[in-house]
Amino acid sequence: MGEPEGAADRIEVFETHLARGGAPWIPVMGEYHFSRDRPERWREELAKMRSGGVTVVATYVLWILHEERRGRVRWEGALDLRRFVETAREVGLDVVVRIGPWAHGETRNGGFPDWLQALPVAHRTDDPAYLAVVRPWFREIAQQLRGLLREDGGPIVGVQVENEIYDQAGHVRTLRLMAEELGIRAPLWTATGWGGAALPSGDVLPVYAGYSDGFWEESATGWPAFGRAHFVFSNVRDDLTVGADLRATPLPDAAAGGGADPWPFATCELGGGMTVAYHRRPLVDAEDVTALGLTKIGSGSAWQGYYLFHGGRHVVGELSTTQESQATGYPNDVPVLDYDFFAPLGSDGQQRPHFHALRLQHLLLAEYGQTIVPCRAVVPAQDPVRWSVRGDGERAWLFVGNHQPAAEPLTAVDGVQFDVELDDRTVRVPPEPFTLPAGASAVWPVRQRLGGLTAVTATAQPITEIEGPEGPVVFLRAADEVPVRLQLEGVAAHEVRGATTSPVADGILATPDAAPGLACEVRVRDTTFVFLDDASAAALWKGEIDGRTRVVLWPGSAWFDGGFHVVLPESDAVIRVWPALEGGELEEMPADGSVFRAYRVPAADAPDTALDVPPFSRRDTAPVRTGGGAARLSAPGDRDFAALDPVRIGVPDDAFVGAHRAVLEIDWVGDAMRVYAGDFLIADQFWSGRSLEIDLLPYRDEVVRSGLCVRACAWNPAAGIHVDPRVRPAGDDPVLRVRRARIRVERVREVR
Repeated sequence: MGEPEGAADRIEVFETHLARGGAPWIPVMGEYHFSRDRPERWREELAKMRSGGVTVVATYVLWILHEERRGRVRWEGALDLRRFVETAREVGLDVVVRIGPWAHGETRNGGFPDWLQALPVAHRTDDPAYLAVVRPWFREIAQQLRGLLREDGGPIVGVQVENEIYDQAGHVRTLRLMAEELGIRAPLWTATGWGGAALPSGDVLPVYAGYSDGFWEESATGWPAFGRAHFVFSNVRDDLTVGADLRATPLPDAAAGGGADPWPFATCELGGGMTVAYHRRPLVDAEDVTALGLTKIGSGSAWQGYYLFHGGRHVVGELSTTQESQATGYPNDVPVLDYDFFAPLGSDGQQRPHFHALRLQHLLLAEYGQTIVPCRAVVPAQDPVRWSVRGDGERAWLFVGNHQPAAEPLTAVDGVQFDVELDDRTVRVPPEPFTLPAGASAVWPVRQRLGGLTAVTATAQPITEIEGPEGPVVFLRAADEVPVRLQLEGVAAHEVRGATTSPVADGILATPDAAPGLACEVRVRDTTFVFLDDASAAALWKGEIDGRTRVVLWPGSAWFDGGFHVVLPESDAVIRVWPALEGGELEEMPADGSVFRAYRVPAADAPDTALDVPPFSRRDTAPVRTGGGAARLSAPGDRDFAALDPVRIGVPDDAFVGAHRAVLEIDWVGDAMRVYAGDFLIADQFWSGRSLEIDLLPYRDEVVRSGLCVRACAWNPAAGIHVDPRVRPAGDDPVLRVRRARIRVERVREVR
């Protein structure tokens, strides 16, 4: 594992962390399945991921999509793995390729083609007959990746073999050796370690999962018992419940995972959201995703990997649909197309609140991660406050968490203070007790180097730094209702401006004079601290515009790619940039504070198109059936939908004028819905409380010519389907209605 001495930008693996180029390195990895999106979108979507702080894109190579018919292997169009990896390199991302051959990913046969599934071989073992089929498939992948491996200067830093395999350690080793023999080589080899998986010692880095809820649980289960573990700081890495519904062997007694090898704590499936099954439809909130991610960093994570970071759609093949279903041996039915996952980036590139909130964590890791990841997590008792410390004895990072999902929310805690034990002192944070609000989660510096100062302790979360004309500027997030206190060692009161000071041991305590926001600046010597409120912090971006690194405050959707591409707002808005823009294309506006320059961004002038949706003539419920090995509720099929009365929606041509995207939003209540352009199925959804969304631009001609056709089943209160109590319809009668339907046009402008 890793690379030999002398290698350029050398990757190494230590007990606590990874290193690159001789310095600690924390990959931020996001899953995005190239074959489940349109290739013309790849560059923009990868650029969005990079703009969200992702540094590594992970992707499955789903065998069934590439070789649906035996002997005919396809790599064109949306199946062009090589083009996807090359595009990732162009936007500055490393790549981890998950080559399987079994993948899962809520895919038919776990990604095995039907012909392979039917072969009389011992699948997923070292059966020579099975390996003889896998070998030519790996050879095909190797040909696609030739010249893109890291040893060739390419972006591929890692390869994952298999997925969710628990008792075939020798087979995992065989797959790695076979792949390497055929030319697939990488400094990092991974395998999923959850479920107490037995993995070959020294051959693969175990990677773990953590979800706040799971579609694989029973419909009668409320918030699953495993969920709480992912919001409590802990040194336990494994979650034995992930994939347990597909496991033939019993669960182990303890969360061993990865054997005795001293590996750093790495993840590949932190829940970026959660998909739904017909019987169970979790409603994960953006705050759940954000808090879970921070909890893993505070628990010792050295590799943040999200599944999914970008949603997608299941592919309809030539011979079958390709989603997981009871008909193909799974206990669950999932939608035919929908695999949005409520990911930070939706299946059509929608930037959701947790995309912006996670970006703050990723910026922190990019700026300060080298001081975090080499340090083991020290986890005190987690009651009444959940907290942890990662430090080196001289300095530390203090992690605080007080969030749990709505099913079991936490409450505010009074009288909170933390005593952080270092080698030669104890630092109390903050100096006076405070009330920790419900839902708060943060990471605070303890005696850290920030800007030009050598020992800063603060009750605000650093985001990033940038050099200004008068010295470094440090941006921090001040959590709502948490008082900002800045403890500065070796600093005198006269060296501080913009704050009220008082003496403390080894220095001073500074309280900003202004409330958190754009104008809340504290200057200490040559360093300016900007304390942003939650809303302003969520609008902070950092990236290159015209080859120069800039910090941008923009509250909407956007991405960096040469310039800063903004989705134009419905009304005029202000973008704030530092250092200032050089092109002069935007009108300059008065600015708050001394750091940013402000510019007016004109409105899109693209009003939504409201769609007239006739009421459903009947409220037919789906037949109540069960299937699969777990006898779970079965989804309505093609015949069931064909028997429903269609609702037809006309779409005017001018709904698409000037559109970069034209997103159909159907806010509805019911059970299951399918949307057609003419007779072609373009979207489906099992209702969970979220709107159905799809970009209609790729289907524009057919939509304008034939309109949309909607078929839907009514919510059946007696069916026993799990839907979050917050949105579950009341009463005993079937429910089917569309509350609103519109087309939201997105127009984009590049800011330079």
